[in-house]
Amino acid sequence: MADNKRVVVVGLGYVGLPLAVALAKSFETWGLDVDAGRIAELERHHDRTGEIDADRLAASSLRLTTDPAACPEADFYIVTVPTPVDANNTPDLGIVMAATRTVGGMLKPGAKSIVVYESTVYPGVTEELCGPELESISGLVCGEDFFLGYSPERINPGDREHTVDRITKVISGQTPDVLEAVADLYNQVTTGGVFRAASIKAAEAAKVIENAQRDINIAFVNEITQIFARMDLSVWDVLAAAGTKWNFLKFEPGLVGGHCIGVDPYYLAHRATELGCDPRVILAGRDTNDGMAAWTARAIHDWHARNSGTTAGRVLVLGLAFKQDVPDLRNSKVADLISGFRELGHSVDVHDPLVDAAEAHHEYGLELTADPAAGYDLVVLAVPHRQLVDGFDRYAALLAEGGAVADLKNALAAAGRTPADARVWTL
Repeated sequence: MADNKRVVVVGLGYVGLPLAVALAKSFETWGLDVDAGRIAELERHHDRTGEIDADRLAASSLRLTTDPAACPEADFYIVTVPTPVDANNTPDLGIVMAATRTVGGMLKPGAKSIVVYESTVYPGVTEELCGPELESISGLVCGEDFFLGYSPERINPGDREHTVDRITKVISGQTPDVLEAVADLYNQVTTGGVFRAASIKAAEAAKVIENAQRDINIAFVNEITQIFARMDLSVWDVLAAAGTKWNFLKFEPGLVGGHCIGVDPYYLAHRATELGCDPRVILAGRDTNDGMAAWTARAIHDWHARNSGTTAGRVLVLGLAFKQDVPDLRNSKVADLISGFRELGHSVDVHDPLVDAAEAHHEYGLELTADPAAGYDLVVLAVPHRQLVDGFDRYAALLAEGGAVADLKNALAAAGRTPADARVWTL
């Protein structure tokens, strides 16, 4: 152990679990999660997110519990819970505030604990909402009895290169001493070092614009994809040519889902609106990306109808996760693609070997097809999991006579797996 500091990580999902496992190498670390099923799985050394393998879990000294009272007094409490939006795309801080109340009940007089938030929020949430709530629950004074810090998470599900123990961690603290304490903590976690943000608000803002910037760039490419489609131009051909310029930004078109890029811009836009600003660029990007699934379904439908004379048929959608090679279903825009096909009169089966069938039903009311049978008019590769691409011959063989393939990410051509005897649509 680096020293005798004790850490409690609140929330053990895609962000919290890798962080807790990394912290446990240097500190006595407790992982707290309200999901008893999640804790039971982790105790069996199974991580449903696929971020931490069984051997690492078995070797870790991380202690797991669902009971806040079981956690001893800690020097650091790190909150890593989701911050989604509601049906109106308004920030939903319910989960982070519930976690805040849990931590508030764990704070002890005289401990001088530091509460660090990693959850993505708009600037001001940590100090203006979470701090007062911690005071209210604990009866302690923020800045005297306990302190605040913020270090935005940068977990990219499925990314084995930019892991929490390698990236640069942006950190911030309520006072200079707190900032250095937070720096010391995270320097034990990552070889990438820490960047000391000028303030907690600056750190909050840095996180939210990282994803908003990416969202806007993808929206531009999605928009030109729709423009070029009317010119009978493949966007992949255009991007290949433009990408030879040294300063061209190599973004690709696609369905923008997940818990970060498809959500975080709404947090910034919400706060901007409260302040009397009109976040036109941010919301225009969101509007373009949120509409891409419906546009794609219509484009494939029209293309197939022109070439086959069939206006409706059986469709097999391959992939439901929000990105390739992960089981993460959060905010997957493939669900919108499926709805688009069904609204156009198609019957749709969905197959994804990586995602949990019960979770797919819970999140989207979709029944996964474990073993698709032959007779499809369209096979749509929506998410190019390596397993799907490498074994695509199996799915191409399920096409009915005159059937066609749609490849949203041009993955089959890139892998040399394009079916020789089927029509293929791509963006």
